[in-house]
Order: sequence, then structure tokens, then C-alpha cells
Amino acid sequence: MHKQPKITNTRSAGYNHQVVTVEGGSGKYRRRPCSDCPWRVDATGEFPAAAFRHSAATAFDMSDRIFACHQSGSQKPTACAGFLLHGADNNLSVRLKRMKGEILNDVSDGGLELHKSYRAMAIANGVSENDECLRLCRD
Repeated sequence: MHKQPKITNTRSAGYNHQVVTVEGGSGKYRRRPCSDCPWRVDATGEFPAAAFRHSAATAFDMSDRIFACHQSGSQKPTACAGFLLHGADNNLSVRLKRMKGEILNDVSDGGLELHKSYRAMAIANGVSENDECLRLCRD
């Protein structure tokens, strides 16, 4: 049984953007990147650099934070397909969910070009390659 999603933090990421931390939820995940997924190379520039600074900890070694699909919203959070394909190999929460069979090997890029790592995605979206937020990101 999963616990109800609860917003535990909200940070501004510029005009009309924010990064929301949600705990709990169904544990679901996207099977393909959404129409403006930040992992999609063709969606570069859709989100401000501040959003990538706030979310960088999802790509730290042994992180317990999962990069969620922004289209799913905070009431029905789901893990982002792009993240599962290119940013979650060192994420503790994702590794445990895979071991338990809660995340399967059924996620596809759908033929889309995705950024190869969180660091590459953040830099492409305006975060300096020397920004402290990227120091602990695993590629």
C-alpha cells in the first residue's frame, strides 16, 4: 500500500515555473517521455536553468529522490521516463524499485533523442558546467 502523495517542498524556478517535492504516491512510472519532457533534446529550453539546479540531487549517487514527470502533477506523481532511461542508474530508490519488480524494463525512448545524462541535460538548459549543483551528479 502506497501512502497518499504529500507536497513537502516548493521552490520557485523562475517566472511561471516551480519545482515541487512530493513524498508518497502510487509508485507508477511513465513508459515513454511526454510531449515536452526535459530529457528530450527537442524540448531543450522549455524549462529554466533554476529548475535543473533544484532537481540535480535526483542524479546524485544513492539518491532517494526520483525525478518525476511534470505532466503527472503532484497529486498523481509518476517517475519520468527520460530519467529512468538516462538518469537513474545510480539512484537508490529506483534501484530498489527495480529489484522489487515495481519498475520493469518496459520504458522506451520512443525513437526520440534524449540527453545522455542529467548533467548534459542541465548544461544544455543553461546550468554552468561548473555549477556546484552538478558536482555530485553521476553520469
